[in-house]
Amino acid sequence: MKTLILIGYSGHALVVADVLLASGREVYGYFEQERKALDPFDLEYLGQDTIATLQSLSDNTELFVAIGNNNIRRKVTERLLTCGCKLAAPALHPSAAVSSLTSVAAGVLLAPSVTVNALAEIATGVILNTSCTVEHECFVGSYAHIAPGAILAGNVRVEEGAFIGANAVVKQGVCIGEWSTVGAGAVVLQDVPPRTTVVGNPARELRS
Repeated sequence: MKTLILIGYSGHALVVADVLLASGREVYGYFEQERKALDPFDLEYLGQDTIATLQSLSDNTELFVAIGNNNIRRKVTERLLTCGCKLAAPALHPSAAVSSLTSVAAGVLLAPSVTVNALAEIATGVILNTSCTVEHECFVGSYAHIAPGAILAGNVRVEEGAFIGANAVVKQGVCIGEWSTVGAGAVVLQDVPPRTTVVGNPARELRS
């Protein structure tokens, strides 16, 4: 059996651990800056994830980057891969409905009641949060986050690092550019350029 270790153990990581355990997988411990007082799963604290520590891990070890911030999750994942570490298989809650025709990469969280339909592609390190829907032939790029209750209609493309807020709806065929943000409850009817924030119904750019 593989030894599964979390990178990060606060907030979002509690959801990741809960999903992994609910799916019958064992979580041995976690790497963090310091031992966490809140430890509902009684995991082993393994210290900080220094390069030397990571390189000393056995080939039987899998790591799950359990960090909610998209950019930090990307940086940590890239560092792990540079060190030759193995990313854990997706964390799939038993209540999630995922088509057998879907492609899901390593390090992806599929939280309770997520739906992913035929020919969708989910890239590395994506968060599909509680009760979100990813319809047929969608693409969700690495390190993106689809928040609780959000809906991607068919053929939507969400590029790397983008964030789709809770209960937002993205119209069929729309592309959300890399590192863009769609506000909670927004209804997106047209493409969103990279590194842009949109809010409202219909969604419009939020200017600072």
